[in-house]
Amino acid sequence: MSMNSPIFSTLRTGALLLLLAPLAGSSSVTNWAGRLPENRPTQGPKPDPAVIAQFGLYNNAALQKLIDAKGKQMTAVSDRPGNYGFTIVDSPVINAFATPDGHVYFTRGIMAHFNNEAQFAGVLGHELGHITARHGKKQQTRSTIAGIGMILGSVIAPRVMQSVGGIAQQAVGLGMLKYGRDDENEADDLGVKYSTKIGYDASNMADFFQTLSRTEAQSGSSIPTFLSTHPNSADRYTRVKGLASRARQSTGGRPLAVNRDQYLRAIEGLNYGEDPRQGFVEGSVFYHPDLKFRFPIPSGWKSQNSPEQFQMQEPNGKALLVFLGAGNGTLDAAAQSLAKSIGLQSANAQKTTINGFPAMVIEGDQTASDQNSTPAHVLAQLIQDGQSVYAFVGLAASGSFSTYAPQFQQAAQGYARLTEASKLNRQPERIRIKTATSSTTLASALAANGIPSKRYEELAILNGMKTNDQLSKGMLYKVVGK
Repeated sequence: MSMNSPIFSTLRTGALLLLLAPLAGSSSVTNWAGRLPENRPTQGPKPDPAVIAQFGLYNNAALQKLIDAKGKQMTAVSDRPGNYGFTIVDSPVINAFATPDGHVYFTRGIMAHFNNEAQFAGVLGHELGHITARHGKKQQTRSTIAGIGMILGSVIAPRVMQSVGGIAQQAVGLGMLKYGRDDENEADDLGVKYSTKIGYDASNMADFFQTLSRTEAQSGSSIPTFLSTHPNSADRYTRVKGLASRARQSTGGRPLAVNRDQYLRAIEGLNYGEDPRQGFVEGSVFYHPDLKFRFPIPSGWKSQNSPEQFQMQEPNGKALLVFLGAGNGTLDAAAQSLAKSIGLQSANAQKTTINGFPAMVIEGDQTASDQNSTPAHVLAQLIQDGQSVYAFVGLAASGSFSTYAPQFQQAAQGYARLTEASKLNRQPERIRIKTATSSTTLASALAANGIPSKRYEELAILNGMKTNDQLSKGMLYKVVGK
């Protein structure tokens, strides 16, 4: 949750963005009506507000300038020039994706794991290739942002659509498509083609696939987020290396750039991993240092933080609890707007106090969108904290609501101001670029910088190296620190 998020100002009447969904492995399929016109390019220079609401914008002028400049260069040499856009979002997940409206998104997580401009350019070309080859237009379905490893959910408005885990929801497609092998191979071809055309050694794009595979092995996950939406194969590395070799031959001997040092210097200070300033979980408690509050999470529940809200889910998906900002006005005004936005019918509202804060509790059923949907029963607990109003919105199917209502209440009753200095002062880790003072192994260099041995493999992957690889004197490498 970001203190700069729109939800911490006022609710938009009838359009409250309350994103609710299962916390892992869920995607929704819907028809894609927003297909591209046949004879003109897409117009996507501005990022989709829904994408930014879900991930947040990463404010780094130097890196934004880099992706804009290289994107513009590639667009000019592409097979389908258009007014495309390029944005870095504030997510630690290692991913990049293109939406059918002509916009490419890179996470700060993937920016941290590139080790030269050539890797960056290859992946940028791959994503632009999905757009220029009109892969989105060919798709008849699209997955939600959940398909790239993040929660996506529903716009809870006066009409509630799809039932998921007993909770009525509407999946919001943001154009994140899951492509087949043929489209991925074509995007690889175009990534090599475009990055070579603007002067980069595309073989480094293949090297980055190895970084992703090592991330998978190191994390113990089944597949890295980037690869889960960009299907990999055993021969993909070899295939891209071959494409890059043939592309090099077509340049007539023109030198191709890698630009390792330039790239590493550009990412100095980049946030690495989760940013605790936007909220973090520790010991089943959610802390927000910037907004200075805390509250407990129901025991055993999954959770996910995003710029617009903090979401908690019962492990089997039978109940959801979302904490979000509900404006800067009065409790009465916030409650009325929230009830309207959620679509509550015959709701009961009662003023009270919660842990010493002025509060209002609303309970009622959501309006069913049609005869086949299951409406959720809702308990919304609004808390006035200074000039801000926050809301805990709990949802469960009517038949099981009484089982989860106590957990909804306990979370709200545990809301308190954050005063612990150790939590208030928590800072994110950042990428730090170091220079080897002598010939040494990466492991020795990491040790000299105070990196604990349990993190050597993580940092080796971050550097695209092995722990026993040699650093020559003067060579740049990455560490992480506060």
